[in-house]
Amino acid sequence: MGHSEQIRILLLNEMEKLEKTLFRLEQGFELQFRLGPTLQGKAVTVHTNYPFPGETFNREKFRSLEWENPSEREDDSDKYCKLNLQQAGSFQYYFLQGNEKSGGGYIVVDPILHVGADNRVLPLDCITHQTFLAKCLGPFDEWESRLRVAKESGYNMIHFTPLQTLGQSRSCYSLADQLELNPDFSRPNKKCTWKDVGQLVEKLKKEWSILCITDVVYNHTATGSKWIQEHPESAYNLVNSPHLKPAWVLDRALWHLSCDIADGKYKEKGVPALVENDHQMNCIRKILWEDIFPKIQLWEFFQVDVYKAVEQFRGLLTQENRKITTKPDPELHLKIIQDPEYRRLGCTVDMNIALATFIPHDNGPTAVDECCNWFRKRIEELNSEKHQLINYHQEQAVNCLLGNVFYERLAGHGPKLGPVTRKHPLVTRYFTFPFEEMALSTEESIIHLPNKACFLMAHNGWVMGDDPLRNFAEPGSEVYLRRELICWGDSVKLRYGNKPEDCPYLWAHMKKYTEITATYFQGVRLDNCHSTPLHVAEYMLDAARKLQPNLYVVAELFTGSEDLDNVFVTRLGISSLIREAMSAYNSHEEGRLVYRYGGEPVGSFVQPCLRPLMPAIAHALFMDVTHDNECPIVHRSVYDALPSSTIVSMACCASGSTKGYDELVPHQISVVSEERFYTKWNPGASPSDTGDVNFQSGIIAARRAINKLHQELGAKGFIQVYVDQVDEDIVAITRHSPSIHQSVVAVSRTAFRNPKTSFYSKEVPQMCIPGKIEEVVLEARTVERNTKPYKKDENSINGMPNITVEIREHIQLNESKIVKQAGIATKGPNEYIQEIEFENLSPGSVIVFRVSLDPHAQVAVGILRNHLTQFSPHFKSGSLVVDNSDPILKIPFASPTQIILGQGQEICIFNKLCSIASKLTLAELNQVLYRCESEEQEDGGGCYNIPNWSSLKYAGLQGLMSVLAEIRPKNDLGHPFCDNLRSGDWMIDYVSSRLISRSGAIAEVGKWLQAMFFYLKQIPRYLIPCYFDAILIGAYTTLLDTAWKQMSSFVQNGSTFVKHLSLGSIQMCGVGKFSSLPLLSPSLMDIPYRLNEITKEKEQCCVSLAAGLPHFSSGIFRCWGRDTFIAFRGLLLITGRYLEARNIILAFAGTLRHGLIPNLLGEGTHARYNCRDAVWWWLQCIQDYCKVVPNGLDILKCPVSRMYPSDDSAPLPAGTVDQPLFEVIQEAMQRHMEGIQFRERNAGPQIDRNMKDEGFNITAGVNEETGFVYGGNRFNCGTWMDKMGESDRARNRGIPATPRDGSAVEIVGLSKSAVRWLLELSQKNIFPYHEVTVKRHGKVVSVSYHEWNRKIQDNFEKLFYVSEDPSDSNEKNPNLVHKRGIYKDSYGASSPWCDYQLRPNFTIAMVVAPELFTTKKAWKALEMAEKKLLGPLGMKTLDPDDMVYCGIYDNALDNDNYNLAKGFNYHQGPEWLWPTGYFLRAKLYFSKLMGPETNAKTMFLVKNVLSRHYVHLERSPWKGLPELTNENGQYCPFSCETQAWSIATILETLYDL
Repeated sequence: MGHSEQIRILLLNEMEKLEKTLFRLEQGFELQFRLGPTLQGKAVTVHTNYPFPGETFNREKFRSLEWENPSEREDDSDKYCKLNLQQAGSFQYYFLQGNEKSGGGYIVVDPILHVGADNRVLPLDCITHQTFLAKCLGPFDEWESRLRVAKESGYNMIHFTPLQTLGQSRSCYSLADQLELNPDFSRPNKKCTWKDVGQLVEKLKKEWSILCITDVVYNHTATGSKWIQEHPESAYNLVNSPHLKPAWVLDRALWHLSCDIADGKYKEKGVPALVENDHQMNCIRKILWEDIFPKIQLWEFFQVDVYKAVEQFRGLLTQENRKITTKPDPELHLKIIQDPEYRRLGCTVDMNIALATFIPHDNGPTAVDECCNWFRKRIEELNSEKHQLINYHQEQAVNCLLGNVFYERLAGHGPKLGPVTRKHPLVTRYFTFPFEEMALSTEESIIHLPNKACFLMAHNGWVMGDDPLRNFAEPGSEVYLRRELICWGDSVKLRYGNKPEDCPYLWAHMKKYTEITATYFQGVRLDNCHSTPLHVAEYMLDAARKLQPNLYVVAELFTGSEDLDNVFVTRLGISSLIREAMSAYNSHEEGRLVYRYGGEPVGSFVQPCLRPLMPAIAHALFMDVTHDNECPIVHRSVYDALPSSTIVSMACCASGSTKGYDELVPHQISVVSEERFYTKWNPGASPSDTGDVNFQSGIIAARRAINKLHQELGAKGFIQVYVDQVDEDIVAITRHSPSIHQSVVAVSRTAFRNPKTSFYSKEVPQMCIPGKIEEVVLEARTVERNTKPYKKDENSINGMPNITVEIREHIQLNESKIVKQAGIATKGPNEYIQEIEFENLSPGSVIVFRVSLDPHAQVAVGILRNHLTQFSPHFKSGSLVVDNSDPILKIPFASPTQIILGQGQEICIFNKLCSIASKLTLAELNQVLYRCESEEQEDGGGCYNIPNWSSLKYAGLQGLMSVLAEIRPKNDLGHPFCDNLRSGDWMIDYVSSRLISRSGAIAEVGKWLQAMFFYLKQIPRYLIPCYFDAILIGAYTTLLDTAWKQMSSFVQNGSTFVKHLSLGSIQMCGVGKFSSLPLLSPSLMDIPYRLNEITKEKEQCCVSLAAGLPHFSSGIFRCWGRDTFIAFRGLLLITGRYLEARNIILAFAGTLRHGLIPNLLGEGTHARYNCRDAVWWWLQCIQDYCKVVPNGLDILKCPVSRMYPSDDSAPLPAGTVDQPLFEVIQEAMQRHMEGIQFRERNAGPQIDRNMKDEGFNITAGVNEETGFVYGGNRFNCGTWMDKMGESDRARNRGIPATPRDGSAVEIVGLSKSAVRWLLELSQKNIFPYHEVTVKRHGKVVSVSYHEWNRKIQDNFEKLFYVSEDPSDSNEKNPNLVHKRGIYKDSYGASSPWCDYQLRPNFTIAMVVAPELFTTKKAWKALEMAEKKLLGPLGMKTLDPDDMVYCGIYDNALDNDNYNLAKGFNYHQGPEWLWPTGYFLRAKLYFSKLMGPETNAKTMFLVKNVLSRHYVHLERSPWKGLPELTNENGQYCPFSCETQAWSIATILETLYDL
């Protein structure tokens, strides 16, 4: 928990292309790339163009990143490669699998901006930005007095439109020369230079703390630019873009039409020079279709000359030596090939296709004529298709043209241009024409003269709804022909090509332009960004960032899609996207935009420093108005300027405005036609002065206050936002600081409608503000004053003098003129709420409150934060140290090494004190962290139930953490869990009381939580989920560390996956109210004891192992011999829980009866001895214990307290008959060799309501020929596949689905392992017995372990392997074989065909007794199992080709289907998890013997399969692995959600890895 470094993790997944996903990061962050589940185990390399430290960025230069594996083991599920981000910009990454590209994307690192003489950081969210039209600043020596208005108004960033020489149109964005400063800024005697501008910019940065940015315009240049005439190849002209010729001809025809209309030549056709109505518009349409289009015949540019083509075809047909072409290719059809030069009737067709298509039946002239006629007919058809296509384009052209005429001349919101003249033609020209005018037909001849056609250039513009990633001037686009361009007739579109070599002059010129800009300015605005070719902008910005590494890049995008926006943002590294408040149609929408563009909800959870990298939305520069917007005073009302700018300024992002808004200029300041200058700052000016402004002007005084506030909120971490739509006009925005819990609430009454002409209610709703209002930061009202009304000044851009703001700052609530009265209400004990009643909140007013928690809650939060610093330095700010808190809080919860308060400075003041968490044992941690419903019910409790939702999975902390892990990353504060916390203290009290009711160290944890919760209950309810989570996550992560510290080094140094799996050991191993294990011998050392709460006597409290949760967790169904010992090695030995392991072995040893270990333990007194395999799993675990545990062989001498010294004795108290363990082992072996035969006690429905009578007869023994253990009959099931039929309807009741009688393969493997081990021990005289004895034919015969071992070894493959050779003499039932190259599931079953079923059980034998298998045969069988049985998580329990296979387990279904009813197919297909562990371990073992290449492939398979278990484990609210899944990994609702043996065998696989 101690880290404060911010780390983000990006999971890589196969074929995941994230080019349209925005990942935003800050400098100083570490980015880790990790492999997602689809890539685990694969050879993946990550490449990035993020440079090495100290190197300059080169977009084309990629390097591969080194993998780091923290556990340094073969299990590299935690491996990552990382970038330490210290450089701003856009960086690309991609990853390869082998040599194949498998995915990739971009990351954007924000710039760090600095201002002031002290070079302090200006966070992006603190930006307050104002746009100036550069040409309106006047001569350079007057700039300072004009820019001072921005300084005094509280702005910290100025955006200048381009400062370059302007073109003829005087538009700010039509530049005549990109490298020259606008000469308008110079005086006759003083030339202004770029250096002068640079010095001013530097002065503004240092002395005024204002940064300056300016536009870069890459798309076009002014039509009259000198350099474009010298380098016409830089534009789209008719030489380099001949596809534009038809559009040019149309454009000229429209120009001539326009001139004729202007000259009155179309008056009699209904079109005068002044177009005023729809009738005249229809006449224009008619003229176009009847006069213009027929005259210019545009279709000819796309057609073939029929006569010429037919003659050419005829010539080829009649050639003497013409080759007869083979059969025509049906794929090739005759089609028109476009003339690349676009000459009239210049298109052609492929004559080879023509000759192959039209073949004369002989060489006679008639046949040739007939053939030519067919060919002519086809050409005419193709020409006709082109004619139709051009007609379709012309229809669109007419519609666009008339739409344009309507907007410019008729529309109420349009410019109303008046009569058609040469200055204001009917439509804007699309192309330049720098020649004398002449007749249209003469003009057309120019287009084929390269020295003239190169000067016929396309204008730039924009296309509504176009794909911004497509260049509309390139071939394939018909935008110019269809007249879809909204054209800027003053600018020529620039043609870059794909790389600098395609147009060297243009790239070099624009690079120089960029470098000038980056030399003198701190940032750029990308003008017309969505139409700028991405590769061009990338190249230019790379050049800019070389000079200005922390370049601030803003852009306005009109792509219409967030995905497309992201393409530009990620590729170019755009820092902020301009967002317009003017796009909001009412106050509700304006409020929504505030919420959308930044901040997190109030009361959000604290996110960990190390967390996944989440997709972001682009950082916003939210502007109340941009210089392109219509004037809000016209669009809304002058009264809205103040409230809307306040709303915008309260957004948790950068905010901005345009010069003129604050002065209340009542019209749009045109970037084209405005030539007046801005006003200057003059503190002494009067309101009626048109050339000067001060705090009395417009809303400037209020703007200064809200800008200052915006900067304060950004700098001080007020990152939480709440937007409340009080009524249709009033918006209240709260910005909240999650560290000091102060809020600033701005209430704005908007005036989208003019209050003078629209009705606004006098009744303003009351507002409830939680907390204590410290002050009114600002109250301001838009008011009229008595001055002369607005008159547009000739020289200065003046605003409305008769409107201003009444403003008061930093006053007490009782001094407010807007608040009528403020009452205090308490809602609940700790909710302090102020009720505000307004009296003067008129439209156009704002009031801003600063609100703190009430003092009592403030102290409580401070104390909480102080105690939380032991878990994370995040809580240091706002923390409060007090002496009078509960004594238990003086004891640390975490151990001192976990207490990190500052940057890596650990303080160990608590060394003398043992931390609360460190006192807990693993068994106690089971109670603190886990315990499901039925476990808790034994103690008289239960899991917490959340109303309207569900119960928690566990009563312990994991139950809560599983839900919080879902809620926290999404900040889902509306979740029922959070509702429950806000509504009352029930859950809080449940957590602490449950633990306090227990004793010892567990109660201490409860008391510590209770003491923390004492303060938690004193804070406002909306903060409780966040702090509840912080307390729990601190305690929970500390407890997990405590758990791992008590486990083996394998766990402590293992991967996250290993550590999280090892928690399964705590989950499953616990001590209930009643002991589940029989008592151990009192003479045994180290037995855990406790005081019985009722009898007050000392009693044993050994840990027992639950088979699975929730179904097998309590009472007699908790402990099963088989389940315990299959899970034993993984959950107890590998995790280092040796004492608990010893106790479990000895406890079960005490219950040995008939030579068997019980299946259902039932505390020993209710045990059932109906399984043949548990005893062999028990023996395997004793062997594992002896090998794994230091001095493990000592267990053989440990006393076993025999509950049943003889088969028929009554259960004896512990200590009555003690025996060393080795004797009990020998008894088990001896009894098997003698043969076991008995009938279960109490046989009948009282112990099993489904079993048939014969099923209660238990037999087991050892075959004297083969040494194989055998047993069972067709009415019982003595192995793990133990489903007994239960359906009367399907007639399967009392019939086992899988009897597996005879010699089951895994039991043969386990018995071989036991015999081999005992042989080894006896040879070393560690085990005192060398043989077992048996009565045969009336004589006592000894069978040595050596002989028994040899028999199994000699016979196993001979009898279990199904040979690939059909004539193999060992095969007694060749007719039953349906898969070869496998191992049988059993040998000698009563139904012989069952032996031959493919099941996963042979893999168990491979792991415990690999010596039984020939490597190549074993590998073949494993490959078959992989192909047929391996599922996503588990192994199919039966070959899917088997006739009774069914992969879906439904225990509730009762129907007529014998094979399915009442879950009869439990082991006939569903995919069980625990055999997967054995399969993977077998694969690992034999792959090593198969050679390095096979081993490497197997490693990949194992890691890949395990990654799916990892994903399930992380996502499961139970934090475990299930018992089984349905086919193909589908969820099975009847499965245990977490199963001991599933977790154990996967952990064993990781151990083997």
